[in-house]
Amino acid sequence: MRNKTLRHRVTAFLCLLCIALSAITSPLSAQDGRKVTGHVVDDTNEPLIGASILVVGTSTGVITDLDGNFSIVVPSGATTLQISYVGYETMTVPIPDNNTVNVKMKSDSQVLSDVVVIGYGTTRKSDLTGSVSNVSSKDFNSGLISSPEQLINGKVSGVQIMSNSGSPTAGSTIRIRGGASLNASNDPLIVLDGVPLETGGISGNDGNFLALINPSDIESMTILKDASSTAIYGSRASNGVIIITTKKGSTDRMKVSFTTTNSIQTRTKLNDMLSREEFINVVNTQGSDAQKALLGNANTDWNDKIYHNAFGTDNNLSLSGRLAKNFPIRVSLGYYNQDGLVKTDNAERITGSVSLSPSFFDDHLKLNFNVKGSRNDNRFANSNAIWNAATWNPTIPVYSGNNTFGGYTEATDNVGQLVTGGTVNPLGALKQYKSTSRVSRVVGNFDVDYKMHFLPELKFHATLGYDYAKGQGKIYVPAEAAQYETTHGRDYKYGPQKNTNRLLTTYFNYNKYLDSWKSSIDATVGYDYQYWKSTSPQYSELSTLGEIQSTTAASDERHVLLSYYARLNYTFDSRYMLTATMRRDGTSRFSKDNRWGTFPSVALAWRVSEEAFLKDNAVLSNLKLRASYGVTGQQDGIGNYNYLPVYTASQSGAEAQFGNQYITTYRPEAYVSNLKWETTTAWNAGFDFGFLEDRITGSFDYYTRQTKDLLATVASPAGTNFDKNILTNVGNVDSQGIEVSLNASPIQSKNWNWDVSFNMTWQKMKVKNLSLVEGGAATNISAGASIDGQNVQVLSEGYEPYMFYVYKQLYDAETGKPIEGAYADLNGDGEINSGDLYRYKSPTPDFIFGFSTSLNYKKWTLSTSLRANVGNYVYNGMAMNTGAWETMSYNAFQLNNVHSSYLETGFQRRQHLSDYYVENGSFLKMDNLSLSYNFGRVCRWLSLNASVMLQNVFCITKYSGVDPEVPSGMDSSFYPRPRTYSLSLGLEF
Repeated sequence: MRNKTLRHRVTAFLCLLCIALSAITSPLSAQDGRKVTGHVVDDTNEPLIGASILVVGTSTGVITDLDGNFSIVVPSGATTLQISYVGYETMTVPIPDNNTVNVKMKSDSQVLSDVVVIGYGTTRKSDLTGSVSNVSSKDFNSGLISSPEQLINGKVSGVQIMSNSGSPTAGSTIRIRGGASLNASNDPLIVLDGVPLETGGISGNDGNFLALINPSDIESMTILKDASSTAIYGSRASNGVIIITTKKGSTDRMKVSFTTTNSIQTRTKLNDMLSREEFINVVNTQGSDAQKALLGNANTDWNDKIYHNAFGTDNNLSLSGRLAKNFPIRVSLGYYNQDGLVKTDNAERITGSVSLSPSFFDDHLKLNFNVKGSRNDNRFANSNAIWNAATWNPTIPVYSGNNTFGGYTEATDNVGQLVTGGTVNPLGALKQYKSTSRVSRVVGNFDVDYKMHFLPELKFHATLGYDYAKGQGKIYVPAEAAQYETTHGRDYKYGPQKNTNRLLTTYFNYNKYLDSWKSSIDATVGYDYQYWKSTSPQYSELSTLGEIQSTTAASDERHVLLSYYARLNYTFDSRYMLTATMRRDGTSRFSKDNRWGTFPSVALAWRVSEEAFLKDNAVLSNLKLRASYGVTGQQDGIGNYNYLPVYTASQSGAEAQFGNQYITTYRPEAYVSNLKWETTTAWNAGFDFGFLEDRITGSFDYYTRQTKDLLATVASPAGTNFDKNILTNVGNVDSQGIEVSLNASPIQSKNWNWDVSFNMTWQKMKVKNLSLVEGGAATNISAGASIDGQNVQVLSEGYEPYMFYVYKQLYDAETGKPIEGAYADLNGDGEINSGDLYRYKSPTPDFIFGFSTSLNYKKWTLSTSLRANVGNYVYNGMAMNTGAWETMSYNAFQLNNVHSSYLETGFQRRQHLSDYYVENGSFLKMDNLSLSYNFGRVCRWLSLNASVMLQNVFCITKYSGVDPEVPSGMDSSFYPRPRTYSLSLGLEF
């Protein structure tokens, strides 16, 4: 509080000092001038502190005080004042006869929002020729947000974001236009403040690497979707690009902001297992005497034992403003802590960032220094507890009443030994398992932007980027725990894994408007060098007695990417636009003969609304036609040395023995020496439109993509390599899609504002070829998720990737129930075998919808966001794997609960490949619903806003399982996504 008071006193002193200095000069002209007073407010009628007041035609000026007031002596003959403030339109107002000026400033948001960050530069939205979407902080999803990608979920057409589970330590799957590959990565390239980030994770945070970036520090996210906009990133752009721009300081006064969001998470839908009464009835009516004897008298809801209401908090403090006239600064600190719905599950994150953006020599030289640091401490729950809680006998107690196995009831035989193949106590699986990790990360960049004094149109830009992360963890299971009872528990550490990413970017940019030619030229030529290194030491999995159970070898992975690129943006008469790019990449992941790839693109646009016959149209305010073609590449998601003959040394205990001597052996790994780029060729056609002075805006895009030289894992001909499967260039994949975006402001008045946003995506993907030999026989490759080693999905030529490959279930004509083991003879050979498997539905939706709306009345705002998937199917693995009588008992000493579907099917054995378990997963979800109130300035030095929010409000679906939105289309003991109730407060000083 003392620091805040001091800061306000200093601010007030500086303001008064400026006023006093201006007053010193006023006597010189007081005899010939007049005193003018006034008051300046923003568009919400809050006083603007430090607004500049300048007498037009002179150097006389003052700034407004803490209440937005000013007083200035103007020379005789002066008639107008100029009022300016960063982020607002500069206004020129006449001086009235009463010498009192009251001004309400208009936000310059239209100008600011028109600037979009693209690859290696910025441009105006109106000048875009490709398919590019930008989401700024004011449009981000709100609530308790753990990772940056969640900010834009449902906001952009063609972009699908799915959290991998309900755990706070889980990451997300991001797909832009469905992805372009099969075995290589389908993740988009993430560029953070000009630094392209490596895909994948790190030890201790494997699936949630983006969560190391504080969402509160992000200013905007730009999504590049078509080849013309992504080709500037060349070999990493086949799956689209997401450019993240973080918040910077401003030339405004120093401001302190603090936001806090606190939440409670509750569970929603769980696996539909038999109730205790149903379970007892089934065992008593269908079970053997031995099974009946295993029924107990307890009434245990195992889900209640492992789940709880989870508390979460997200707190962010920032200081933003300027140290000097041209020295913006922003400093932030963040603390996030979220318990999981499953007990012992927790994620904690501490973040900090510093941004310095000084400029010199009349803005000819601009420097930008950003550094962001984070530390994640995770506690991972034993995910097996979810399955165990669903299937454990509800008639036995949690605790045994003795100290064996830590006091937890376990499945034991007649002599008290753990039974073979039994599952462990769900609560014991959590409480007796401690897996923790600590991951630290620092991402920094230093930018130099120099506009040549002798040629201001020419600019040189350089970026030095650095991304360093270290992850390590520890696992402890006590010796008495049933999980590892026969091997005396676990007590070992892993890591630290260290990831390093170094970047050098340099480019020249020439930007000139040629008035006589009505032409604008924006040309860029550049060079990139990027180096990645990831190392992990060897570690052993140890028991609590220090005995080695297994050993993981050390690893040292490195690769380098060199790039040369050029781009030309040409505009004629503000109507006709051309963008052409060329990038040449060289990677160390391929041999010298295939190391370099060339990735060109071209795009054309026509602003029809600027033509004479439409320019003054009262209804149509904007119409721009776009078309583009480009080639992008792929080299992520594969190994760094797959083209080299690599030999792996044997681990301790696996050496070859010659007499009394043990010799380390070396095993050759499979490799393909002529690996090369996976290349995607894409076409895009679309248009942007606006009506009624852009009260209604939108866009439409149609695209096609063809990926050739597909990097895929396929069967290797016998005797030709050192593995039965190899990663090689094989086959083609085609895709196409339609994207529609629509934004409207139906109501804009003094007290009411209503904004609506809608987007729709239709997409289809087809595997064209998977044969090593062109024109060879059609290939089916088992793929995707599996249960007990049995894949239920397939890659087939002529079909969508990862379709379910199952038998067609037959049903009883009278009861309508499925007949166990009865499938359709689809090939008509009189037998039921693998020849009767057919491709049935896909986990990929045909349509994806997003809808957001915000209704504002004075200081109240009500907003919501919804998403829908249509045409996606889910394999209900939980129903299949627990929905047959055989799953009731895997041994003579333990009963397991079964899925409620058993009451309908009566299956005695599991039907792994029955299409009965492939269900329609189409859904409509309301992601969030919030109500906020902006108190405005509650006193001279404090502004306040507050909001309440509900996340994961509802899900409407025909799917019978836990959640229709699951990774790979397989629902098997899925960690449920929570419903979150949040309260947020925002303070600005």
